[in-house]
Amino acid sequence: MTLSGLALYLHIPFCRRRCRYCSFASTAGRTSEIPAYVRAVICEIGLRRRPKAQVSTIYFGGGTPSLLEYSQLADILAAIRTNYTVANDAEITLEANPGTVDREYLRLLHMQGVNRLSLGIQSLDEGELTLLGRGHSVAEAIEIVHIARDEGFTNISLDFIYGIPDRSIKAWQEMLEGMVGLGAEHLSLYALSFEEGTVLADAVESGLITPPDQDAVAGEYELACEVLARAGYTQYEISNWARPGYESRHNMTYWTGGEYLGLGYGAHSYLDGARITGEGSLDDYLAALGEGMLTKLAAERLSLRTALGEALMLGLRLNVGVGADDIRARFGIDLQGYFQDEIAELTSLGLLVVDKGRLRLTPRGRLLGNEVFIRFFPA
Repeated sequence: MTLSGLALYLHIPFCRRRCRYCSFASTAGRTSEIPAYVRAVICEIGLRRRPKAQVSTIYFGGGTPSLLEYSQLADILAAIRTNYTVANDAEITLEANPGTVDREYLRLLHMQGVNRLSLGIQSLDEGELTLLGRGHSVAEAIEIVHIARDEGFTNISLDFIYGIPDRSIKAWQEMLEGMVGLGAEHLSLYALSFEEGTVLADAVESGLITPPDQDAVAGEYELACEVLARAGYTQYEISNWARPGYESRHNMTYWTGGEYLGLGYGAHSYLDGARITGEGSLDDYLAALGEGMLTKLAAERLSLRTALGEALMLGLRLNVGVGADDIRARFGIDLQGYFQDEIAELTSLGLLVVDKGRLRLTPRGRLLGNEVFIRFFPA
């Protein structure tokens, strides 16, 4: 099969310290192992090479990828370019935390071809940053945005969190105006979740923190939609807004069912119709690749109903929704006929609309997305 447009995701699991809300595959206190990890990733790039693929996007996620030295990132990019044809217009993104990068680092990154910077700011309030366990100040966050712009980055994405305890709607309004004032091309806004095993979840369990009620969280989301629309941002996905032409091409691969190869400990892939995950711990990963061997990969080929459910769950996150023609081309089914009862129920509840052969979430449906998505999966 001739492949094209492969997305590469490289997971960098290291952090200086773990944020109080984080449940991702990351680890603190092991940064001394970064050189060995970089060697392991470079080895994995060669071992899992897809000979006929052209890479269209590269995404360094984490963890904190900006803990890697510039030379280490350059070595990984060189290995990718050795093993793949990388499109001339490839989108190359690095996630970074304020406080882990400086002007020289960003200058060298940009020279190396990293053309999209994703900064995890999360809040413009010092107290909230402390609550979240972030390792930077508001001033550092604002400064690094300006420095990135000075060093030539014309595609900057900023991450923020809504639904933080004890935040007033007035404070959120002011923070939204502050976000807009930073002038980024892309904004990602995520609701704070209290995942089991995190410090914040434990604080809720012990009564030290009271989560905001769902109406307050919904109110912040709706206000964000209004403020960002007035500022010229287009909401193209439930949690993402962009200036025209600056939508995340890498993430669009996930949402539209494209192929992606995940490299590094804890990374996932979707290749040849199968979902692939690496097994074992970070120690297992380092040991195996240190000897030039892959850790065990588990491949799951999805049933038609599960694959359809995932396609609808991901596609409905997009404001353009899911097209019946696209589903017919991918799965050979009539979308509206196959899910006739589910679509009828969701439209009657005001969560879904059918428009010119496309299914789209309503504004209310975006607030209750999980209630919609679950209808399309097997019982």
